Amino acid sequence: RQSAVFALNGHRQSFNASVRIKCHVISARFPSQVDMLPVVVVHGGAGHIPKERSEKSIEGVCSATRAGYAVLRGGGSSMDAVVEAVTLLENNPLFNAGCGSVLNIKGEVEMDAIVMDGKTLGSGAVSAVRNIANPIQLARLVMDKTNHACLTSEGASQFARSMGVPEVPQESLITEYARMRWKMNLAPDANPVECQMGKMGTVGAVAVDSEGNIACATSTGGILNRMEGRVGDTPCIGCGGYADNNIGAVSTTGHGEAIMKVILARHILFFMEQGQSVEAASDLGLAHMKSRVGGLGGVVTVDPQGHWAACFSSLQMTWAAAQKDTLHYGLYKGEHFTQSIDEPL
Repeated sequence: RQSAVFALNGHRQSFNASVRIKCHVISARFPSQVDMLPVVVVHGGAGHIPKERSEKSIEGVCSATRAGYAVLRGGGSSMDAVVEAVTLLENNPLFNAGCGSVLNIKGEVEMDAIVMDGKTLGSGAVSAVRNIANPIQLARLVMDKTNHACLTSEGASQFARSMGVPEVPQESLITEYARMRWKMNLAPDANPVECQMGKMGTVGAVAVDSEGNIACATSTGGILNRMEGRVGDTPCIGCGGYADNNIGAVSTTGHGEAIMKVILARHILFFMEQGQSVEAASDLGLAHMKSRVGGLGGVVTVDPQGHWAACFSSLQMTWAAAQKDTLHYGLYKGEHFTQSIDEPL
């Protein structure tokens, strides 16, 4: 089944260039909300994935989705599910988060992450953390154990130590691939923003559990060769993610400065508040970001009833979703494959 995914890709690229932003949405084909829940949707970053890495990237996103769905099937919360899914992506060196993070101008790792609970509107985030294997888990601790919404840099590290979170050597978070890309972009004529959009970006997940509670989680290594101390959209509420039981949840990926300018996650939920579907709202938000500030990116979105969408204006975005024991996944615009959640790729 997976070989069919990549056999078709080469024939689709010329067609895809003329296709508008495309969302993959499950609409009201199921008879009730109970039948549609739980659901989890995961993205592995918007941009362009080199051919030699694309198959493993899809496998990684599908594995993360299965892990999140297993939590939900076992009675776990939506927050448990999104943190589990993103943790697996942070542990996978193919993705720009955790041990696959891109490097800043000094050749160092600085990572950002956020979680948000749609029931309480509680949120936790960390920015510019360096020696933590799973920033998404630290972000959840900020939400659960402090009165703050975001901790940064050394303050986040001190908090991690107080919570017993082990530190890891920064070298363990740096791949040869990340170091190679960093060296290439030290050239005076290099454009790190363009290069970043040519690769995978931020990872994230959204979920609705069987109780109807909603959550989001987003994690990133940032943009390539950025200034030391740069903080992007990911840890900012309403930009890197937003969750509200009354509306839905969004996790974003793309160029952080563009996402911040339009407050993309909350902007999409605003459209949903006005009565737009998850598909239309995601489409409108991404189209607005492209027309207003020239930004490309992608999102995964859910509403309280379990409708979901995976949308992107970039060339590609690895995504997967699990609902009603079915795994959905894709890479290119217009691509949507399904199989049993328990069937191997």
